[in-house]
This record gives sequence, structure tokens and C-alpha cells, in this order.
Amino acid sequence: MSWTIIATWRMALEGVSKGAELLKENGSASEAIEKAIRCVEDNPRYGSVGYGGLPNYVGEVELDAAYMNGDTLGIGAVAGLKDYANPVSVAKKLSEDRFNIFLVGAGADAYAHMNGFERKNMLTEAARDTWKARLKEVNDKNLSPYDGHDTVGMVVLDSASTMVAATSTSGLFMKKPGRIGDSALSGSGLYVDSEIGGATATGLGEDIMKGCLSYEVVRLMSEGLAPQEAADQAVQAFSEKLRRKKGVAGAISLVCANKKGEWGVGTNVEFSFVVATDQDAPQVYLANLENGKTVYRVVDPSEIEDK
Repeated sequence: MSWTIIATWRMALEGVSKGAELLKENGSASEAIEKAIRCVEDNPRYGSVGYGGLPNYVGEVELDAAYMNGDTLGIGAVAGLKDYANPVSVAKKLSEDRFNIFLVGAGADAYAHMNGFERKNMLTEAARDTWKARLKEVNDKNLSPYDGHDTVGMVVLDSASTMVAATSTSGLFMKKPGRIGDSALSGSGLYVDSEIGGATATGLGEDIMKGCLSYEVVRLMSEGLAPQEAADQAVQAFSEKLRRKKGVAGAISLVCANKKGEWGVGTNVEFSFVVATDQDAPQVYLANLENGKTVYRVVDPSEIEDK
């Protein structure tokens, strides 16, 4: 049985590489995805995830994450988590429970504390400086504050046919305190069923959650569509619906894989992603929309912005 790991954005390359090493040695999808996402969360270069994530309007880093097990449909999620490293691990722990599996704010913080997760100031000096500069720009020039909304999301299939999906993000830069996007929401930010496949989304959460797009991709794959067909159909059809109903569609991108290890991607913007399989070493791709279809090519990681 083949294995596959697919992830959003170039920032996932190092994590995917570490996850792939585990999968090569018949490691579990659960181990691989947690290791891979923690690698992104721990790197302060990435301003939209984990340590060094850009803060909300009042200068606080609020983290959202989710984890889903495709064998059991177990789901765990946190939102508005403050001062704890590796929210994906907190979400994974929650997925083992039957009740109280989605915790927010103070409740998420208390759960992380009670379960011994690492307490850490997630706001770096660089992120604080970026926030201060943006706040001044907003006040001086009367600009919209919102900028940046990149989520690391992954879908993994292991050699035992188990599939998992997970997400992690600090959310929209300069968001209102308490704002939650799609990333932590089952069916929107992620969805996986080991009997079918899985998907995860990134982009403007306020638009992605209107279409429950990750679930829609899995549903389309259950009807026999290949991952690439399912991703393209879901993203393009919903983008058109948004434009028809409200005049504009925000950035929407999806990556997905089915139970055979076949993968696909859909986007309405330029978008980078990373894939590794039992046949191919980890590679960065750049996707674009051309004539209503997603096209992509392998790129050198140095060619694109480090995110």
C-alpha cells in the first residue's frame, strides 16, 4: 500500500520531509502529521502559524488548530488558544475524547494546562514590530487592517491505509479578538474519512466556511471523482457562487488525497503546496488558475515566498 502526504504552502516543506521519513519506515499517519505540523508551528519565520504568528488587533497571538482521524472520525479542535506551543497536539489529544472535543479561549488554555502542554509566549519581537507598524499604517492612512491568512493544513495516508488530516494557524493578521476562521471547523478547514479520502483548505476563512469545502471535496471523491477533479469542481463552483451572490470571492485553495494515495489541488489564486509519496521525494509545487482549471508545476523552493 502506498503512502502520501500533501500540505498547503511552501512553509510545510521541512515538516513534510520529516513526516515522509516516518512514513518510509511504516510510521503511522498520526505520528507523521503531528511531527510535520509541529515543525511549522515551531519555526518563527512563518508569520501565520504558531510561534511568531502575527497577532490580532490588540497584539495578542490567538491560535486555532484541528485534527481528524479518518478511521474513527474522531475530531479535536481548539480556537483562540493563547500562550501554548503546538496547538495541533492539543487538538490531537482532544480528538481522543467523546465529549468536549472543541474548546475555545480560556477553556482551551485550561485544557492545555491540565494536560501538561508547554506554556510559551508565542509573540516574537519580529511579530510585535510588524503589528506595531501595521497598526500605525491603519491609523495614519485609514486602511483596512486585514492582511494574511495562511494555514498549514495536511492530509496523510500511511501504509496501513489510515488517513488523517490536521490544520494549524494564527489566523487573519489584525483580526478582531476572538475571531475564528475555517481552520478549526470540521468540514470547512479539514475533513477525512479513511474509506474515501481527505481534504484541507487555506485562504479567507470567512468565505471557505460558507461552503464547507473540505467536506464537499470528500463527498465528491465518494461519488467517484478523482482528487484533482473533486478539488477543482468544489473550488471553482463555489468561487462562482460567491461572486454571483456577493460580488467577490476571497482566496480559496484546497489540497486533497484519496484512499489510493492519489492527490489533487484546487485554487482561485496563486498557491504553493508540498507533496511527498512512496514514489516521489518531497517537492514544492506552484498552482494557478488558468481557463477555469487548476494547473501546477514543480518549483525550486527558493523561487517563491517562504510561506
